Amino acid sequence: MALNIIFMGTPDFAVPILKSINESNHNILEVYTQPPQKKNRGQKISSSPIHEYSNQIKLKVRYPNTLDSDKELKHISDLNPDIVVVVAYGKILPPKLLNLKNILFINIHASLLPKWRGAAPIHRSIMNLDKETGISIMKIISKLDAGPVMLTEKIKIEKETDYEDLSQKLSKLGSEMILKSLDLLKNDKAKFIAQNERNATYAKKINKKEAKINWNENASSIVAKVKALNPKPGTWFTLGGSRVKVIKATEINETGKPGVIINKNLTIACSENAVQILELQKEGKKKMTAGDFLAGNKLEVGTNINSDV
Repeated sequence: MALNIIFMGTPDFAVPILKSINESNHNILEVYTQPPQKKNRGQKISSSPIHEYSNQIKLKVRYPNTLDSDKELKHISDLNPDIVVVVAYGKILPPKLLNLKNILFINIHASLLPKWRGAAPIHRSIMNLDKETGISIMKIISKLDAGPVMLTEKIKIEKETDYEDLSQKLSKLGSEMILKSLDLLKNDKAKFIAQNERNATYAKKINKKEAKINWNENASSIVAKVKALNPKPGTWFTLGGSRVKVIKATEINETGKPGVIINKNLTIACSENAVQILELQKEGKKKMTAGDFLAGNKLEVGTNINSDV
């Protein structure tokens, strides 16, 4: 028996999961995504990755500004789905929607719940130097990411893993797990287990202020932040009044006064160990290696980056 499904999602992360469902024997009634938005300082209006992919495979797409209107509630009710699958949709589902009869709402969340509930679980797991993360598939309730979990799978976070790499791995895992979940639901074999509230942690949305590098932190934390926040919003420091984004960096077992350049390889001391910058981008310029950057910017050993604010 095929299940009738409404899919709700927006970013690239959700695309492989929608693709997986579409290629299964289940029936996608309609796709919900965020409305087209202005990008590049308002010069161009762009549809979401889910919107573009749905158009390619000729699925019906809907992008209301709110799900709380009587019109939208009636539309979803009239579609009569068995399940609504939500993946990084970008809106919290209102109680009126969740209370529609005979519809199960499930969410594919990129963490091992109850750890890292909230908006930025992938970023926070890398920044926290976690050794593992995973995908949790849960029933949606009114409390954020707090519903009972039906399926969880883990993956390791390798030392060199950055945001894009981990996001792609988790998306692929989610695309496999959703088919397992739908089979369990179809055969009435799904078991939902309540989360332990005492173990809950929250992955709050990334604040752009967090992206500024504080050289008084330890090198491990700074390198983790570089990996977690690349490409957006990107970690940065100021030099000569200009913002410099750090694209790639590694931890070096050297010491010095935090914020001071300690060798000719653009290595900057931290509270513990040091960070060697490998790739960076000066404001208004192209990405470049540290070597190319130093060729055009005279930075003496002993220069204090912290003094440039």
